[in-house]
Amino acid sequence: MADKNQTVDETAGKEISRRQFVTGLGGAGIGVILGGLIAKGFILPDEAVAFPVSQGYLVVDSKKCGECQTCMLMCSLAHDGVANPSLSRIQVEFDPYGKFPSEVAVNQCHQCVYPACVDACPTGANHVDTKHGNVRRIDPAKCIGCERCIQACPYTPSRVQWNFEKKHSQKCDLCVDTPYWNEKGGPGGKQACVESCPMNAISFVSVTPASTDYDTNLRTMGWAFLGMPVDDAGTQDPTVSGLQAAVSQK
Repeated sequence: MADKNQTVDETAGKEISRRQFVTGLGGAGIGVILGGLIAKGFILPDEAVAFPVSQGYLVVDSKKCGECQTCMLMCSLAHDGVANPSLSRIQVEFDPYGKFPSEVAVNQCHQCVYPACVDACPTGANHVDTKHGNVRRIDPAKCIGCERCIQACPYTPSRVQWNFEKKHSQKCDLCVDTPYWNEKGGPGGKQACVESCPMNAISFVSVTPASTDYDTNLRTMGWAFLGMPVDDAGTQDPTVSGLQAAVSQK
């Protein structure tokens, strides 16, 4: 079975055409009210839209995650000034009845090559920020609360969230705009979730990951020295996979 990313890419042309048409119909009345803020017109060419590729991505190791939610708390602190997991742009799901290695899921924005959320936005609020490494981000001042970007995201849960306090859509901006964190973010800068994760289960990369590599193995020899398995199945003896390998390399 083709993975979800591949499905989205293969049908990108059809999806864009359909969404552009729907946007045109739904935005006709809104356009009068907004005075020309609508980003897409009523009639557009029946062809795929090319977006500049993001210069940064977050990858995670869900099997290394300790479910502490530190990344979620720091994300909301950096962006909103409060420690509230419900406002976090990275989402950690934990099934208390699940078993390793599938009881934890870390859901982060993929900064998609074809950002369906950007294409679905009728006002340009959800856009590609070419001044900050082509990060896909949302301008809250332009968001009208239609939630089309949330619905358009091909992943579950949606990597675009509704900020229930400020009443606008939001998504990961790789910490380009963090008014409550005095650090330079975005590609070439720091990300609050990466810096705060006590397990080093989140990493920033500048090369577009393969669809299966957004959740990858970030375990090192240091992980094995703690007595933890370094293989994904969690069955390989760390004293064999880690300690002996490390000793043999000396």
